[in-house]
Amino acid sequence: MELRHLTAFLAVAEELHFGRAAKRLQMAQPPLSQQIRQLEKELGVQLFERNTRSVRLTSAGQCFLDPARTVLDDLDSAVLAAKAAGRGEFGRVTVGFAGASSHETLPLLTRAVRAAHPGIELVMAGQTYANVALARVAEGSLDLGFVRLPVNLPGVSTRVIAEETLVCALPSDHRLAQREEIPLAALAEDPFVSFPANAGSSLRDAMVASCETADFHPRVVQEAPDSHTILALVAAGVGVTLTLTSCQHIQQTGLVYRPLAGPPVRLEAALAWRTDNPSAALRTVLAAAEKALPTPIRPSPH
Repeated sequence: MELRHLTAFLAVAEELHFGRAAKRLQMAQPPLSQQIRQLEKELGVQLFERNTRSVRLTSAGQCFLDPARTVLDDLDSAVLAAKAAGRGEFGRVTVGFAGASSHETLPLLTRAVRAAHPGIELVMAGQTYANVALARVAEGSLDLGFVRLPVNLPGVSTRVIAEETLVCALPSDHRLAQREEIPLAALAEDPFVSFPANAGSSLRDAMVASCETADFHPRVVQEAPDSHTILALVAAGVGVTLTLTSCQHIQQTGLVYRPLAGPPVRLEAALAWRTDNPSAALRTVLAAAEKALPTPIRPSPH
């Protein structure tokens, strides 16, 4: 049995006239009659009672009508679904993000995709560090990752979505807490709290590099795996730290944020994906991200 047999049967069953059914199918009447005979032969039943004046469904034809219509409707739905998926209207995209620093950007993307493309499912995968999301994008286990630049992995594309600045987080009773801005060199003797040294944290790397630019190496007395815990330790008076402007939504009793004196130290947040990822749904999400998370324009230096 072929789909053309079902299509022929449905046309005749709905028109109850071979001539009108043939015209509807844009074919000659003899081949249509032949297809109906082939279908009846395969089923072993007569589907139509026909004479020179009328065509009627037999009881077998009546029973065959709704299931045949369902098969063809389901086929149409499958074709439409496949075409929609090919256009990126349906599908699943896995997204990796690193906790606190994605607090502002991640909801903007998820809301935009949900509103414009409800057929796309975003599967969120929280990572401890942005570099973990990057590694998973590179290996293909994530479609899209919130990462920090620079990214130097072959086959991975990126687009900047935010520019963040290093700020100082201090206990509220710290000797410098009342300053409007903190000279980094003034923290040379202070204990620091930070991410683990072997975790590959871009924020820790930026902190160490900034301190070394100020002629000292930070003395890290406590390490923690995430920004919430690090800032809780700062609030408890364990030490100071450098964090990002995107983490300043974390507010705790005993914790204050202050800008650093001097030229700002900037880190760029970006989206990363495999350049050869064939997913049409990913392309749709990337297009939505262009609107929801446009690349910031850095002011021209004067």
